Amino acid sequence: MNEFSKEPRSARDVETTAFQYVAAFVFLWLLSGFWQLQVQNTEVYEERAAMNRIRSLPILAPRGKIVDRDGRILVDNWPSFKVMLSRAELERDHLPLVAEGLQIPYERLQGRIREIESSPEYQRVILKENLAHQEVAFLESHRAELRELELLRSQQRLYPQDGLAAHVIGYVGEISEEELEQEAFVLYESGAEVGKAGLERQYNDALSGSDGSRMVLVDSRSRRVRDLDVVDAKPGRTIALTLDLDLQAVAELSLEGRRGAVVALDPRNGEVLAMASAPTYDLNRFVGGISVEDWQAVMNDPDKPLLNRAIQAQLAPGSIFKPIVAWAALAEGVVDPSFQVHCSGGASFYGHYHRCHRAGGHGWVDLEKALAQSCDVYFYNLGKDLGIDRIAKYASIAGLGRVTGVDLPNEQEGIVPSATWKARFFRDRWYAGETISVSIGQGALTVTPLQAAHAIGGLAIGGVWHRPHLLPYEEMEQLYPDFQRPEPDVAQISPSALQAVRRGLWGVVNGGGTGGSASLSTVEVCGKTGSAQRVSRSFAMRNDDPRLLDDAWFVGFAPCREPEIVVAALFENGEHGPLAAPIVRDVIKAYFDKRQRLEWARRQPQEPDQPQQPALADGSRP
Repeated sequence: MNEFSKEPRSARDVETTAFQYVAAFVFLWLLSGFWQLQVQNTEVYEERAAMNRIRSLPILAPRGKIVDRDGRILVDNWPSFKVMLSRAELERDHLPLVAEGLQIPYERLQGRIREIESSPEYQRVILKENLAHQEVAFLESHRAELRELELLRSQQRLYPQDGLAAHVIGYVGEISEEELEQEAFVLYESGAEVGKAGLERQYNDALSGSDGSRMVLVDSRSRRVRDLDVVDAKPGRTIALTLDLDLQAVAELSLEGRRGAVVALDPRNGEVLAMASAPTYDLNRFVGGISVEDWQAVMNDPDKPLLNRAIQAQLAPGSIFKPIVAWAALAEGVVDPSFQVHCSGGASFYGHYHRCHRAGGHGWVDLEKALAQSCDVYFYNLGKDLGIDRIAKYASIAGLGRVTGVDLPNEQEGIVPSATWKARFFRDRWYAGETISVSIGQGALTVTPLQAAHAIGGLAIGGVWHRPHLLPYEEMEQLYPDFQRPEPDVAQISPSALQAVRRGLWGVVNGGGTGGSASLSTVEVCGKTGSAQRVSRSFAMRNDDPRLLDDAWFVGFAPCREPEIVVAALFENGEHGPLAAPIVRDVIKAYFDKRQRLEWARRQPQEPDQPQQPALADGSRP
C-alpha cells in the first residue's frame, strides 16, 4: 500500500474513535439518569408520577347560617360551582380558550394570572365562582385538555333581598394580600373566602368551618376513576343573633327613601334588637365577587351606601343630649328640678346672642318643661353654670366619646369635647362661649346613633349601661371558652334626679311636648327630639343645598318607668326632630304588638291529642 492510501484510513480511524467516545458518553449520561431515576431519587419521581394519576381536591366547608333571635334564617347557602386553577399545570396557550369558555375578559384573566405569580406553584387559586350552566358544561367537555382547571362543588351565600340588615350581616369575598399578612388570617391560603364586613367579618372563624380533602385517582384523560381517601369538611357554625327580624323590617321600612339609621336596644342587657342604616345595598351583588363597574358605582355613590350609619355616622346630637346635661346639673347640685329660667327667644352669653328654637320664647320654664319643650335658653344657663369639663364627665360616664364595644368591626367613637381634648388636638385653650353650644348638643360634640340609644337607655333604667351586642352571651361562651361577660358601667343617680328627668321625657311625648307623634295608646313612651345643625344657619341660607339641612333625631324608650326597649333614630337632613319621632314609635309599637301576640298565644288552651282508634282487621279504621 502506498503512502497515499494510508491517509484516508487514518481519517476513518479518527472518526470511528470519536463516534465511540460520543456513544460512550451518551450511554454513561443515560445510565446516570437511570441511576437517579431508579435508585438515587426514587421517592421524588414516584411522587411526581403519582401526581399524574392522583389528585388532591379540596372539599369546601359550607359557611354557617345566620339566624335571628327566633331562629328565622337571615343568611343561608345554596349549591354552586367554582373553578380552581393550578399554577403548576398552567399552560399559557390555553388562556384564550379559558377566557372564552368561562366568559372572563382576556385582559382580566391575564391580570389575575399576574396577581398569583408570586404565590407558590403548588397552590391552587379560585379563578371564578358561581359558574353558569354553560360554564360548567365547558369545563366538563374540556377536562382532558385543560388539566390546570378543576371544577369544585361549593356553597354560595344567599343574603336577604333588598339589602335587609346588610350593614349588620356584611359579606364575604376572596382574601386579599394584605389580609394574608394579618394575624387573624394566618391559617388561610390565597383564594380562601373570608368575611369582609359586618358579622361575616366579626365571626369569620366560627362561620368558616374547616375544609376537607379528597384524594382522587384519575386516568390519562384526567377523568375520575375512584376516590382513594376522603377527609370530610366541617361545616361552619350557625350563629343566632339578638336581632329581631320583625323589628328590623319595621326599622328598614321606616327609613325607606331617607338617609339615616335606627338602633333598638334592650337597655336591661344590651341586646341589639334592630340596627338599620339607609341607604342600604344588595349583598347578593358581592356573591362570587362584585364586578369592577358595580364596585365603582357603590364607592362613588354620594349617599355612601356602604357606610353603616348606626355605628359610623358621627354627627352632632342636638337636643337629645339635653337629658345628659340635665342629669349632670342635678347630680352636681347646680340646680334642682324647680329651678326656673325665663326664655324670651334667646339670651346673651359672653358677648354673643344665642337663639332658642322658638322665636317667641317659652316664658318661664323649669327642668320638666325645658325638656318637654326643648328650651335652648334653659340649657344654655345649665351649660354656663356646669362648665365644659363637668359636662364631659357625665357624657363620658354615659358612654359617649368612646366606642360602645358592640361586636361589629369599624365602630367609631365620636367626640366629647373638653378643655383637655382641645389642648391635645388643637393646642389651644377652651373658651367659655364654646360651652354654650355644647350644652344643647352642638359645637364639637358628635355621637353615633348606637351611642345615643346606649346613653339614653342606660340613663333611663337608673344609671346602668350594658355593652351592646348582637351575639347572645350564651353563644359567645360556646364559641370562646375563656369569654367573660362584661360588667356594665354603673353610676349612682338619685331617685329624685332620675324621676325629674323621666318626667321631662314623658312630657316630650305625652304632655304636649315636641315629640307627641311618638305617643302610643297601648304603652307610655318617653323620649327626646333633637334638631342638629350641620353648618351655621347663615351658611345654609347662602347655599341652597338640601344636604346642609339640620339632622332630625329622636330617642325614645318604653315603658317609661321600667324600660324594656330604647330606640334611637337619625333622619339625616330631616330638618326637624319631630319628624324622626314616628320612626321610633313604629319600632316600639312593633315590639309591644309582638309581645302581646305571643302572650295571647301562650294563654290559649292546648288542644288535647285525639286518641287514635284501633284499626280493623282489614287495616281500615272506623
